[in-house]
Amino acid sequence: MLTKRIIPCLDVRNGRVVKGKKFDDIIDVEDPEILGKYYSDMGADELVFYDITASNEKRGISLEFVEKVAKKINIPFCVGGGVKTIDDFVEILRKGADKVSVNSAAVKNPDLIKEASEKFGNQCVVLSIDAKKVDDNKWHVFVNGGRTDTGLDVIEWANKGTALGAGEIVVNSIDEDGMKKGYDIELLKQITDIVNVPVIASGGAGEMKHFYDALKSADVDGVLAASVFHYKEISIKELKDYLKKKGIEVRI
Repeated sequence: MLTKRIIPCLDVRNGRVVKGKKFDDIIDVEDPEILGKYYSDMGADELVFYDITASNEKRGISLEFVEKVAKKINIPFCVGGGVKTIDDFVEILRKGADKVSVNSAAVKNPDLIKEASEKFGNQCVVLSIDAKKVDDNKWHVFVNGGRTDTGLDVIEWANKGTALGAGEIVVNSIDEDGMKKGYDIELLKQITDIVNVPVIASGGAGEMKHFYDALKSADVDGVLAASVFHYKEISIKELKDYLKKKGIEVRI
């Protein structure tokens, strides 16, 4: 049985880690490399960094923090936000990241997933999906930092993205982002039922039970969270001990 992954998420703006609710009310937290090293030392399985305003500001990702993080940590990490071209993949991987996340640009140009997967291997290509519920049992893909409704059905897009070569999917519920009421289990379950690549849950963790529920009920491969880790409301060690006792296989 593959171990489940605990993944702190670090949203970066202007070279600093920040956190908000439903992609708004942004407040400053810490330097990416300092927080990254802290999580690496504390037993995180990997890290995800998002340059959260790159797409909306129509600019490339800030690469300076990627290099700093790579020098400080010894666990895999993924970088996303503003990734538009194969050259962006090259630069991010060259600076030391293990995976690259695509979101808005992949919606506009799905072939980017295919091209990147063929060039770097699908294990390097993560499709990040910002999902918002628009009707009963229906979610749409949103882009530009959760600001724009594409009209795309999330389940169909997840299926298409993996068919094109995405090796992993991160599903972020905009409705639950920063709300600490739990992950969107219903949405996650629909995606894990149809794709054959790892699915990572994002958006909504507020207590240890929420992590367990996503791992057990939705059968996701990893759980991603930000504020509960950033503000030390939950420690990674305590979370892993809790999950282990509940029968979830994790790396201690």
